[in-house]
Amino acid sequence: MSLEKQESGAKLPAGIAVCGGAESELASRVHSQPPHAYRTPFARDTARVLHARAFRRLAGKTQVFTRLPAEGLSDHFRSRLTHTLEVTQISRTVAAALGLNAELAEALALSHDIGHPPFGHAGEKALDRALRTHDLSFDHNLHALRIVTWFEERYPGFRGLNLTLAVREGIVKHSRDYSFADHPELAEYFLDEFPPLEAQLIDLADEIAYLTADLDDGLDSGILALDQAREASPLFRQLHDVALARYPKAAGKLVVYETLRRVLNAFVSDMIGEVHARVNAIGATTLTEVRRAPQRLAALSTPMEGERLAIKKFLYASLYNSPGQEHEHERAEEVVAQLFAILMADPGLMPEDHQAQIPTEGLARTVADYIAGMTDRYIVQLWERCGGR
Repeated sequence: MSLEKQESGAKLPAGIAVCGGAESELASRVHSQPPHAYRTPFARDTARVLHARAFRRLAGKTQVFTRLPAEGLSDHFRSRLTHTLEVTQISRTVAAALGLNAELAEALALSHDIGHPPFGHAGEKALDRALRTHDLSFDHNLHALRIVTWFEERYPGFRGLNLTLAVREGIVKHSRDYSFADHPELAEYFLDEFPPLEAQLIDLADEIAYLTADLDDGLDSGILALDQAREASPLFRQLHDVALARYPKAAGKLVVYETLRRVLNAFVSDMIGEVHARVNAIGATTLTEVRRAPQRLAALSTPMEGERLAIKKFLYASLYNSPGQEHEHERAEEVVAQLFAILMADPGLMPEDHQAQIPTEGLARTVADYIAGMTDRYIVQLWERCGGR
């Protein structure tokens, strides 16, 4: 296995990339707007997401942790926002290297986590559990679609951000597929086909970003030990040895940073090469052929997939589910569950604009929408004001 895997001439056939012209079906919007003088439709979508309130709130939402056990908040660990920016950098790089539409990839990466509730996956699990008692569920992809099509209010002529069809499809389908039988309301998003490669690559870029970043935060925090990481990941161990040999007099922390850069580069380089190989293997030259391929084409090679799984297994065992983090997760789930029950019992505690959604969306969904939009700090403050303990 080459850890610095590079493909010469890695750009894919031009017909595979999503067309960025205003005349393209995928560049269409629900509410017609005239073309911009010097920005493509997807560049405009990027700006719309960047200026959205929901995007700014990602700065106050947990990625893995914001505090260490028995310590206060830290400014050094990733938030959902900084994670999103790292995914965006990887996504643009991969899309450009493959000759795909980098502007579309950027818009999708910036919006891929916009639907996450507070407290990371612990908050999402608690919110989903609360909704299931009302025969509903919480899906952050579908909630992101609700945010960009309804909750964001930036224009006097319509609600939502009025994003292009390509970005809305990618928000829904970048990480999973949906069936028409289960979600007829998503019919316009080509449910019988895979999304374009620009959307497919987001999920893997997300995984690469958070695995390397969580190793970084875990080692930096002291929750993870360097010897543990070397034992768990052959890739990390091999590249750490390379970095030690290259910089024998460097501080240990700087050697770890160099190792993680090399790990990130190895995953990204492998992804570029594997996507190219899989497209070539089926002879795809058009977007339609990518959509109708036997399987999604954004993937890692078999050896690197093994490395990904090894790091992920290690992080789940030693970081995400570590004793200190389990306590934080339990507290987060308790706050979400209690506040959900409080608001269900007294909807008048919600702002008027949310109360106005109850007749059409139902009380349980409205309460979930309100909670999902909160930052970590705000939900705790509201929970405490409402008597939560």
